[in-house]
Amino acid sequence: MKIAVLKETREGENRVALTPNVCGQLIKQGYECLVENNAGYNSNFNDESYSNVGCKVMAKQDALAQANILAKVNAPNDEEISMMQAGTACISFLYAANNPELIQKLAAKNITAISMDAIPRISRAQNMDALSSQANLGGYKAVILGASQLGKIFPLLMTSAGTITPSRVLIYGAGVAGLQAIATAKRLGAVVECTDVRPETKEQIESLGGKFIEVKDAEAAKVEGGYAKEVSADYLQKQKEAVNKSLFQADLVITTALVMGKKAPVLITEEQVKQMKLGAVIVDMAVEQGGNCELSELNKTVTKHGVTIVGQGNLPSTLPQNASELYAKNIQNLLTHLATKDGFKYEMEEEITKGTFITHEGKILK
Repeated sequence: MKIAVLKETREGENRVALTPNVCGQLIKQGYECLVENNAGYNSNFNDESYSNVGCKVMAKQDALAQANILAKVNAPNDEEISMMQAGTACISFLYAANNPELIQKLAAKNITAISMDAIPRISRAQNMDALSSQANLGGYKAVILGASQLGKIFPLLMTSAGTITPSRVLIYGAGVAGLQAIATAKRLGAVVECTDVRPETKEQIESLGGKFIEVKDAEAAKVEGGYAKEVSADYLQKQKEAVNKSLFQADLVITTALVMGKKAPVLITEEQVKQMKLGAVIVDMAVEQGGNCELSELNKTVTKHGVTIVGQGNLPSTLPQNASELYAKNIQNLLTHLATKDGFKYEMEEEITKGTFITHEGKILK
């Protein structure tokens, strides 16, 4: 089978779906890799590095005309869909629930759409879980961005001129991104607190050196498929009351709370921002889904009421080499599970296949 690897067209996207190293491994498995000119340039992989492992470098339309599989980071655009051959399999992030028109176009072209954001949260699919691999890097970068905006250092520093107290960091959400943010902030010497709607995360938070802020007398959030579901307005109010003291003392706040398929919950209102420390920083990792802070603006850094609010979207793309390396391995592992060099297995009732296939044979499956 032939796999096409394209240069991403989304504005600000620097990742590439398959790296030269992974392409070389796939070629040894019996696949052919057709790579668009300069597809990996923004991730620090030049065309020569692909050619050296046996890839064929060519124009986009030529790659799509021959490919059985299209590997992308972001969903294909209309131009790419028009160039794809009927029956091609497309592997990328799709976020099907939020993009019904895209899914209809893929089904109409008889494209088998396989969504990297729909990998089931089960043990045997961990090495395919692209959301987690990318969130891990995003959590790290959120702390670094926050530190660069903050007007003070993170660690305790004792000098002959006096003692500098450590910065205080508050993190909303102890998923993959939140846990990496805790670990990174602790490594930099900050005092770290974290709140999460799932009480079972307390042990993970404390194992990384963070303090868990407990919401008392509130019903715990239900978890489905590894993700927290929406919580009640009553819970959000109790969480706000429990967290306010830490929020108003924090130097840096990182928010990571998402609800699958829905707008991100607002956890920090303008009224709360007004009560935060002058010079504090918020990094809103949920800004692409509407934001956890009421004042966040997508792809902008703004200052409101003396607080700097960073709304940088697509944080993994700011670390494109590492993000591409991890994403490429996720795709390779998924492809190894779903197919052989001779074609897909199409075991439609198998859990990972059932979870990731969005369209097939002209039909929308979910």
